[in-house]
Amino acid sequence: MSDLIGSTARMVGGLKASRGLVSSSSRLVPEEVPIAFSYGGTTHAVMMATPDDLEDFAVGFSLAEGIIESAEDVLAIDPIEVGEGIDVQVTLKEMTAEALVARRRRMAGPVGCGLCGIESIEQASRPVRLVGAEGLRITAREIADAMVRLGAAQDLNCQTRAVHGAGFYIPDQGLVAIREDVGRHNALDKLVGAVVIGGWGPAQGAVVVTSRLSVEMVQKTAALGAPLLIAISAPTALAIRTAAQAGITLIGIARDEDFEIFTRPDRVAEGVALHV
Repeated sequence: MSDLIGSTARMVGGLKASRGLVSSSSRLVPEEVPIAFSYGGTTHAVMMATPDDLEDFAVGFSLAEGIIESAEDVLAIDPIEVGEGIDVQVTLKEMTAEALVARRRRMAGPVGCGLCGIESIEQASRPVRLVGAEGLRITAREIADAMVRLGAAQDLNCQTRAVHGAGFYIPDQGLVAIREDVGRHNALDKLVGAVVIGGWGPAQGAVVVTSRLSVEMVQKTAALGAPLLIAISAPTALAIRTAAQAGITLIGIARDEDFEIFTRPDRVAEGVALHV
């Protein structure tokens, strides 16, 4: 079995200073390795990420980037260790050459940047999919429940305190999927893949994340087709504008039973007032 693929954390030693005293210590830290996505033998992107849930990652990344339209477009996914990294070789039904050229991202993407490597301003502000699900409603109690469940389900973060989480919450069902990664964009890509592979209806639930809401988090949620995006932190102005264009209910600063709604407040059952 591979030593790298599927590895999430390792124990490291160090020194701990506490109240003026220094002692030996050890702790679990998350793995972070370069992961390449290759289509038809050509590398399209290299992301720094935690090397697990690679099938979900490949499908979610491909969907969010517009390379595929559904999981059925992927025939095979073959992760191969290459030196200190992993080459995830993706075989598609049809090579969408124009889409790959238009969104080429030949880069080593730092975990803090979800749009690094794009080649034009137009690509950064690309149109987003309009999300429907007009009948979906969520209560304030369910929003709080989603955040609590997400935190409790983050096994890797509980061990390391160093990774982001993204979950899919369906009212009346709870948290049905969760994925973690050192990068918030990677965690969401993995979740997108898990949702579509798992067969959950994206229009039936909410994406819940442990990070701030930058525009690419909204773009990925729109690509999935989920009508609600809930986060522990605040959004950017561009994220709010993009969510409004996509018809997504954007909820931020969700802590305990307090939160702020920035777009489409009609999906919150209690009709909480819009904050901008």
